[in-house]
Amino acid sequence: MRVLEMTWGRTPRRKVSDRLVELDAIREAAERIRPVAVRTPLYPSDVLKGELGCDVRLKLESLQRTGSFKFRGAYNYVAQVPDDVRSRGVITYSSGNHAQAVAMAAQLHGTTAVVVMPTTAPRVKLDGAERLGAEVVLEGTTSLERRARADSIAEERGLEMVPPFDDPIIIAGQGTVGLEIAEDWDEFDSVLVPIGGGGLCSGTAAALRRLRPDVRIFGVEPTGGASMKAALEAGEPVTLERTDSVADGLLPVRTGDLTFEHVREFVDDVVVVDDDAIRAAASLLFNQQRLVVEFSGAATVAALRAGLVDTEGRGVVAVVSGGNVDPALLVDL
Repeated sequence: MRVLEMTWGRTPRRKVSDRLVELDAIREAAERIRPVAVRTPLYPSDVLKGELGCDVRLKLESLQRTGSFKFRGAYNYVAQVPDDVRSRGVITYSSGNHAQAVAMAAQLHGTTAVVVMPTTAPRVKLDGAERLGAEVVLEGTTSLERRARADSIAEERGLEMVPPFDDPIIIAGQGTVGLEIAEDWDEFDSVLVPIGGGGLCSGTAAALRRLRPDVRIFGVEPTGGASMKAALEAGEPVTLERTDSVADGLLPVRTGDLTFEHVREFVDDVVVVDDDAIRAAASLLFNQQRLVVEFSGAATVAALRAGLVDTEGRGVVAVVSGGNVDPALLVDL
């Protein structure tokens, strides 16, 4: 994989690849994170099998360290930053899960982390980042606002930016989810993956399309934050005027350039699901499967239950991307 101007330090630190992430890069990421990441289970769901009439397995990234898949990409990135740069500290911008992942990756490498989060970030994600030793800065409500603040702090302090999704190293780390799915189950033919910025869907699809070319791959977005769907319809990334959904981890106002290219190349379709369906899916997972899943993580199950993907007689994997639920919400669920 050839990358343009691979530089570390002050902005511009890294430009996106002019090629799609290769399977070898994902396999290298798997070896890099193996000593520290959880190999999450591919959990058979008898409840969904009974409801949908197909074999459904849940890839439980809600059980990953820091409570989401984000740890895979964050660790893969931080591990490759040169020691002299990493020692000055790292920074990122995030709605919450990537912030916690970067904080843990920094902690494991003996350095510091600054995370810029929205003023509306769930308390559980703020507390998680602080508990892992991160300096938390609150800024605005959109991904563009917190990115601008993070860029400013990075330049001022000489910190290394850890991108949340639109970077080949991040995508390769998230792609290890796809590797594990392919290794752990032979009888699947459909995979659903949540899309926020698109790093998880890009990496998972990049792995699976090479390993299992006939598998159907679907991205899932909330109705109030369908930036990838809008990009595919426009033929290029676009900036949404606003986003609004209970799935707070799936709400960047603009998808990434590199993630857009991956989804356009590897993903069969992107489907959009509403908040009521997402709430109902999270409730089902909690009450009937005893799984604590955040709304963003429940989006794939919501899409299945809404009939947005043909599942009859198929083997289906739904990636459950995270489990960082505000405890107050558990009462409602």
